[in-house]
Amino acid sequence: MRDKVKTIGGLIDKVSVSLIGSVDDEGFPNIKAMLPPRMRQGIKYIYFSTNTSSMRVSQYINNPKACVYFYDKRFFRGVMLKGTMEVLQDAYSKQLIWRDGDELYYPEGVTDQDYCVLKFTTQSGRFYSKFKSEDFEVED
Repeated sequence: MRDKVKTIGGLIDKVSVSLIGSVDDEGFPNIKAMLPPRMRQGIKYIYFSTNTSSMRVSQYINNPKACVYFYDKRFFRGVMLKGTMEVLQDAYSKQLIWRDGDELYYPEGVTDQDYCVLKFTTQSGRFYSKFKSEDFEVED
């Protein structure tokens, strides 16, 4: 892969479903389908919105180790990113990824206590395409 940020970023930008992984209290992996990321900064930082009251949020607070997976079913390729997930509840972060229509999920608006931001920080990944896999690191 010549330009991992361009290749993987392009894949992330086209997905309709994201898969996020967390670790439960017993040490088992948990996977959840989510809407696409709200924002990304290269492939190092990826932002999602979710409910503060969700099981996943409490898992990330207890153990920030995480992974995210994005796939392109048309070309049968995908990428798994490993890293950490932060739960952000500050006004700046919440406003940063807020979109019109989010009131459907968070009736009290951007200040809704049940609205938070998940910020994924990528450390490494594995890209699959054309029957080959490639591991890579992500620098700061």
